[in-house]
Amino acid sequence: MTNSLRQIADDLYETRTDSPFPGLTTHAYLWTRPEGNLLFYSPASDADFDAIDSLGGVAHQYLSHEDEAGPNLTAIQQRFGSWLHVPAAETATIGKHAHIDVEIAAVRHIDDNGIDIIPTPGHSPGSTSYLVTGRDGQTYLFTGDTVFPSGNGRWATYVDKEGGDPGALTNSLKLLAELRPDVVISSAFGGPTAVEEVSAHDWSRHVTEALDTVA
Repeated sequence: MTNSLRQIADDLYETRTDSPFPGLTTHAYLWTRPEGNLLFYSPASDADFDAIDSLGGVAHQYLSHEDEAGPNLTAIQQRFGSWLHVPAAETATIGKHAHIDVEIAAVRHIDDNGIDIIPTPGHSPGSTSYLVTGRDGQTYLFTGDTVFPSGNGRWATYVDKEGGDPGALTNSLKLLAELRPDVVISSAFGGPTAVEEVSAHDWSRHVTEALDTVA
């Protein structure tokens, strides 16, 4: 524990719990690196800013989709001087809340920070997942709301009524099923945690469960 942050791994920290509405909980995640820390998703307040600062601040922030946008994005930029990376398909919505520094193209690629950018549209038009390799060699997969623990022991997904696409989401889940992450970290989630260590079998099962919830 570093102040209000929960340490997930040697180089990965979870911010305190945010509850946008009853039954839904979220966190943001700070990945610490010598070349500059990265923040995935976004905390809803500045309550963890001092703790984040003590670990070296934030050089770059990555959003998985527009639901993570809010007024705190500008506060993060002002406090840490960070660059905001967002899916290009959702810049109009996210840009209402903060200056966008990098528009992420909707094609899989490795970006300048060494992040494996994986477009996974369907929950929303620009939903994007991120795959990174941690300090100890474990791979962390940040899935946003494309796939998440539902709180009943199974994993699920959700098609946003405004701009979601069931067909695209099905294809995105099938793409994620081909990956072999060690740790999967969603944005919103049900149940006790968004962080789960997975075996290849576990991950295949979780994605299958999520496919069953596409509607």
